Amino acid sequence: MTIHSLVIQKLLSTNAHLGRRLVEHHFKVYTYGFRNGCAIIDSDKTLICMRNACDFMASLIRLKGRFFFANTNPLFDEIVEQMTKKIGYFTPDAPWKLSGFLTNSYSPKKFRSRNRKIRFSPSQPPDCVVILDTERKSSLIHEAYRMHIPIVSIVDPSMPLDAFKKIAYPVPAKDSVEFVYLFCNMITKTFLYEQKKMGLERIEDVTTGELAVQKAEKDEN
Repeated sequence: MTIHSLVIQKLLSTNAHLGRRLVEHHFKVYTYGFRNGCAIIDSDKTLICMRNACDFMASLIRLKGRFFFANTNPLFDEIVEQMTKKIGYFTPDAPWKLSGFLTNSYSPKKFRSRNRKIRFSPSQPPDCVVILDTERKSSLIHEAYRMHIPIVSIVDPSMPLDAFKKIAYPVPAKDSVEFVYLFCNMITKTFLYEQKKMGLERIEDVTTGELAVQKAEKDEN
């Protein structure tokens, strides 16, 4: 069995391929067919989209880009929290309730939403917004698009075209807990790999600099 087959089997085990009865026309390019009236999402295309999204994030990591992870599904809270802690990035500690969240969040103000305090951070807008449950995130998609911030997002067959076309890196899949865990794990590995590589490059630069200084001192003597 090839590595590709093993990865596809892992993807199928998350039920990411199980779509909905309602399938928007623009999403049909990602479907393999229908079963019992429900769309079957093409796992090969899901995998390609996941890799494209992670390649894009890797390029931003190398440029020291800023990321914003958004989630309102309480089932994903622990998964997202573990991921952001490992990679050292901010995720909002409250549901997406307020309009203008991205715009307002880069100020020192505090707001309250249903007795939950939200402290907005960081001080600059992100270079990428990653959305893990797009069904309730249309306002965030429109706002990030308006601010020219690239969006990486899980998308399902029922997403309207108006929101779908604003997503730079869509990942077609059913947003099951298992798939979100798999996707977050892939994002985590991408971050850690790039961060480690950047750390090794810094060490090499320092070592090269020290050797150059030592050589210069020897030449002077």
